[in-house]
Amino acid sequence: MPLHWTIDSQQKLVTAVAEGNVTRPEFVAFLDDVDRAGAENYRKLFDGERGETHMEAEEILALGARMRAAAERGRVGALAVVVPTTHAAALGRVLGMLAAAERPMRVFRQVGPARKWIRGQRRAATVS
Repeated sequence: MPLHWTIDSQQKLVTAVAEGNVTRPEFVAFLDDVDRAGAENYRKLFDGERGETHMEAEEILALGARMRAAAERGRVGALAVVVPTTHAAALGRVLGMLAAAERPMRVFRQVGPARKWIRGQRRAATVS
């Protein structure tokens, strides 16, 4: 499976790493796990540096709509997204949808700066 994730309840951090072609069912499984764990308000680091997708635009927008709906239902945690330059344009509309949520969010080209930034968001994740 090209999408792997951990949900750390102590750190209030969800980390997802894409390596290869991520399909819609795999991403839906990830979102389902986050929902089941009650981790919507956790900080999230999505490392797509080595990932890709062959999803159609409609599939990507549907996933973006689901994530946006979660943000509208309640407080969501900070989000750091690592996207290679070659994929930034394809994901631009979804990232725009996610940026509208009331949470800190940044897009990075490398995972190191993304990890450093998301760690600095710790206080926001613990405030109710």
